[in-house]
Amino acid sequence: MLQASGYSLVLCLQLLLLTYDLFVNSFSELLRAVPVIQLVLFIIQDIAILFNIIVIFLMFFNTFVFQAGLVSLLFHKFKGTIVLAAVYFALSIALHVWVMNLRWKDSNRFVWTEGLQTLFVSQRLAAVLYCYFYKRTAVRLGDPRFYQDSVWLRKEFTQVRR
Repeated sequence: MLQASGYSLVLCLQLLLLTYDLFVNSFSELLRAVPVIQLVLFIIQDIAILFNIIVIFLMFFNTFVFQAGLVSLLFHKFKGTIVLAAVYFALSIALHVWVMNLRWKDSNRFVWTEGLQTLFVSQRLAAVLYCYFYKRTAVRLGDPRFYQDSVWLRKEFTQVRR
């Protein structure tokens, strides 16, 4: 069971990773003059997104709801966040690969194809939604109802059994 002090530490780690993600999304274009720095920032960003996804699943596995066998309830409550995180991760990798392929040899050339622009806008829109839903899920998982037996959980369990 996740204790209050452990939850605070996990939440701080998640918010730190989200802040790094926001930083890279905001300032990576300013660092395009040196493609190696941009590549390293992109790799760390993708690892941070993946780490955030792993942490949220570990938080799911740590709940009493999951341990009681109501996995479908958890995934139903948080499916938007799960799907959005996967989509955002895929869009981020696609954008990073495309940007690095276009700009690696000549970083001073300003290249924005229509496809790249569409992918860029889609990734940034997904980033805003990802940050919102991820933070909301991380905070909602701090609810004690998920970590102990309760009337709410028993009602959900009887509904699932029907």
